[in-house]
Amino acid sequence: MINANTQADINLSTVKTAKRANIISLFTSGSTLICCALPATLVAIGSAATLASLVSNFPQLVWISEHKPLVFGLAGAMLAIAGYLQWQARTAPCPTDPKLAIICNSTRRNALIIYLLSVTVFGIGAFFAFIAPLLI
Repeated sequence: MINANTQADINLSTVKTAKRANIISLFTSGSTLICCALPATLVAIGSAATLASLVSNFPQLVWISEHKPLVFGLAGAMLAIAGYLQWQARTAPCPTDPKLAIICNSTRRNALIIYLLSVTVFGIGAFFAFIAPLLI
């Protein structure tokens, strides 16, 4: 039989797992900015020489740009997983201990903010990768 403290730890663990998934999704979404938004921005502001220098120092940027459907697919999958975990954690009860309840609510709020930031970053990257080239 599971006592109340163990159940509270399990629920807090669910919230922390969602937060970890959201942080990972932020990094994967960030890769979409590196692949598409950064080069487009540098060229738009007339810093093509800076972009050439950046690519010569970090040749992986070329691979990421060449495989942008894969990058966006992985980032989208991670966002979907993080969104699902965020959805699951939204109803997880917080512990009855006031200090743990504050931590639980704070963690839940921070996880949501990180997730929304990840979705925003993904959207900006998708715009520069797939929509902006059609507008030019």
